[in-house]
Amino acid sequence: MQVHRHVCPLCEAGCGLESSVEAGEVVTIRGNRDHVLSRGHLCPKAIGLKELHSDADRLRTPLVRTPDSRLGPSSWDDAFEVIDQRLTAILDRHGPDAVAVYLGNPVAHDFATTLYGSALMRVLGSRNTYTANTVDAMPKFVSCQLMFGGMYTVPLPDIDRCSYLLILGANPLVSNGSLLTAPDMRGGLRALRRRGGRMVVVDPNRTQTAQEADEHLAIRPGSDALLLFAMVHVLASEGLINLRGMEPHVRGVETVTTLARDFSPEVVAPQCGIAADTIRRLARDLAAAPSAAVYGRTGTCTQPFGTVTSWLIDVLNILTGNLDRPGGAMFARPAADLRRLNGRPGTAIGRWRSRVRGAPEILGELPLACLAEEIDTPGPGQVKALITVAGNPARSAPDSARLTAAFDHLDLMVSLDLYRNETSAHADVVLPAPSPLTKSHYDLFFGHFAIRNTATYSLPVLPPEAGDRPDWQSLLRLIGIVARQGPSADLGLIDDMVSGLLAQTLGVDGNAVGTAPHGPERLLDLLLEAGPYRIADAPLTVAHLREHRDGLDFGLLTPQIPDVLNTPSGQVELAPDPLVADVARLRSSLGAPRPESMVLIGRRHLRSNNSWMHNLPTLAKGPDRCTLHVHPLDAARLRLGPYASVASQTGTVEVAVEVTDTVAPGVVSLPHGWGHDEPGSSVHHAAKRPGVNSNLLADGSELDPLSGTAVLNGIPVQICTAPMRGEFDG
Repeated sequence: MQVHRHVCPLCEAGCGLESSVEAGEVVTIRGNRDHVLSRGHLCPKAIGLKELHSDADRLRTPLVRTPDSRLGPSSWDDAFEVIDQRLTAILDRHGPDAVAVYLGNPVAHDFATTLYGSALMRVLGSRNTYTANTVDAMPKFVSCQLMFGGMYTVPLPDIDRCSYLLILGANPLVSNGSLLTAPDMRGGLRALRRRGGRMVVVDPNRTQTAQEADEHLAIRPGSDALLLFAMVHVLASEGLINLRGMEPHVRGVETVTTLARDFSPEVVAPQCGIAADTIRRLARDLAAAPSAAVYGRTGTCTQPFGTVTSWLIDVLNILTGNLDRPGGAMFARPAADLRRLNGRPGTAIGRWRSRVRGAPEILGELPLACLAEEIDTPGPGQVKALITVAGNPARSAPDSARLTAAFDHLDLMVSLDLYRNETSAHADVVLPAPSPLTKSHYDLFFGHFAIRNTATYSLPVLPPEAGDRPDWQSLLRLIGIVARQGPSADLGLIDDMVSGLLAQTLGVDGNAVGTAPHGPERLLDLLLEAGPYRIADAPLTVAHLREHRDGLDFGLLTPQIPDVLNTPSGQVELAPDPLVADVARLRSSLGAPRPESMVLIGRRHLRSNNSWMHNLPTLAKGPDRCTLHVHPLDAARLRLGPYASVASQTGTVEVAVEVTDTVAPGVVSLPHGWGHDEPGSSVHHAAKRPGVNSNLLADGSELDPLSGTAVLNGIPVQICTAPMRGEFDG
């Protein structure tokens, strides 16, 4: 029996694990009590790693579409020959913009795929690049880019020292933190309250986090920006603004307080459903707290005013003097800092526009909601080929029925994935990704959002399986094809090129002593060399991290302003022009009539992060989770039976009803990532309880204009009872 210490790659918490291995199989998985960040905490997803590795549905050989339109097994060489022939022809005839690339959420959990996926997009040079960001976190990235000069310069609530925490549209007890790497959030939030602190949750759903809070306020979906602006109004009108020494580093206070005059608590209360007196009390309590932080996540991002809401969260942190101070909203100092790739100050927004609707580029990508129309709309610049990496946009994209149909218009579709899922089932070539247990791991992305500065590198728990190819090598072969080196190019030379480009961008020596000779560890070494930490007066390296299996602890978050800022002025931009301009749109919403229809919001479950997790028995067991949450008053008023038909402007689904007072009256809730009824997919366990695809109801034409993020919360829907069936299959 061997015990391997490693890190769970399945969510943002990055919990340290101990896996016992016997005869080449994982026998048990438990939390590592000595891990520098998680200290033994783990959630059920970590247990699912064992089932994921052994899942018979997980792909283990490439698939290529045969002349009779079926996906059949292929050799690696034959698969890349097909890609080379067809992709090269498309590039030669139509240029790089005819090739779209989509990177899914799991890319952020795999440092190798993050780095080589970025290299693929850079070498390809297509403007049609898409990621899961524009159905998730892009509003926060845009607001931080405009305010602080970096999309990853995100203020985090310093949970361990905070005395007042205001949470909006987030459920960290279930997500384990989101843009907030903080294992054991339940323990952290309970400790906050034990030391006399206070937690308030603003959410239309009484989530698990709200149930732990001192106070829960059921806001109307999509009105968070109005509430936050009203709180700014109170701070300004009652003389409660106190920057606590941050004045030399902040510009735009007067502009923001002037804008807030139109948003008094009395004006916004009817729109947001929170009483004016309550709004005033929230603002006063926030200002009076010894240390406080405002934190918002997915619910505040995936709405019409997602970027304005994300901005106002940090406006409140700044105006109450809680930015960049212990117990407030602070910045992480990651060992491998992707902010070093930002380059010169600038917004990097709107440098080009999408072909069909003219949507602006945001931080190097286009809105995912634009992908379907870029494929199915004829004309110059039409997307002819699509490469998806670790993603399932057929379930995660808005108006996903249109996107799924659009796949048939492509001349070539390539997917790199663990499964033949609802997206990769439409591909011409599917390249299998290996089991996470056979890969090394480093939390490259989530180190930027950690509540404590740590670094952990873990080796593979198990050796590669027969026929495995690391996914970073698959990406290198795709880079070779795009670079016209052919399907059998020398991967070592291409890897040297990728390494050289990264070293040049970082301004470091790519051949420094101690740097790994090749592969993702070499790229990680370059980032560590450019990072802030040193060991014995030498740059931190992967070799150092390998010597510390439980990770290295660099301590609590510390103040970093002004050094962390990368704005043209060198100051915090409290009133960036694009955000100030969008306030007029928010102001006009004050007079808009309230919709008479019900509105739909999403929700999350601890055992689910991505759609493929529904194929693992340990994570999928228990009561049906893909149900429509309906308040008892609404269920009675609508005379709902066991099943309901839910219709929006773009689609209709029929789903099992779960009556609960956790949702506010007038609001219904569906989880995302379900709908495992695609005929060509191969996720047999998930197909037993397929659920419904909530994104059939999301209108891809409605976006937050500043971030291109789809409106996935607050969708107007019509609901009626659905006929009983003998065996309801969703």
